Amino acid sequence: MGFYREQILPRLVDRACGTAGLRRWRAEVTTGLSGRILEIGFGSGTNVDYYPSTIDRVFAVEPSATAMRLARKRIDRSAIVVEHVGLDGQSISLPDDYCDHALCTFSLCTIPDPDVALAEVRRVIRPGGRLHLLEHGLAPDPGVAAWQRRLEPFQRRLADGCHLTRDPASLVRRSGFVIDEMAQRYGKGPKPWSWFTRAVAVNPG
Repeated sequence: MGFYREQILPRLVDRACGTAGLRRWRAEVTTGLSGRILEIGFGSGTNVDYYPSTIDRVFAVEPSATAMRLARKRIDRSAIVVEHVGLDGQSISLPDDYCDHALCTFSLCTIPDPDVALAEVRRVIRPGGRLHLLEHGLAPDPGVAAWQRRLEPFQRRLADGCHLTRDPASLVRRSGFVIDEMAQRYGKGPKPWSWFTRAVAVNPG
């Protein structure tokens, strides 16, 4: 699994997460970001083209060296500085209250302990700062949810721990964030993978 995880999977994720069908979602989730931004699960930089000009700097947390190499072209053509600051969203090497806001897209599904990661995000962004979130997760339709539970063991093996049945809104609320805005609907593609949650949540401090 080492070669697959380190070399093949980042390229598959880059293609799956860089589709035209996700452009509108990425444009929506990045709207309103400004100042210093923490992005956990930076991946291959598929959000870079959608960063608003109000962002000063992005601090990227990403465990995959291959994904960061794939991101280089996107970073190089952007006017916004991206600094790779760590490998693990569960332990972020930035001071308390250092960032204005945070961005997380299609990452809480894979992080081994999302509660710890979200606690770290709260620590790093200032009180009143916002977490902008875009995730797939547990569908509200019983038939789709049943298929998600059947498929999840295979998904976790093939996609490096990615879960189909996590509820991102519940995770965010449980971590102490207050959801200020949320939209949930199916995106393009097979329903077990395409129940999306886009949210903006405030760190109450």
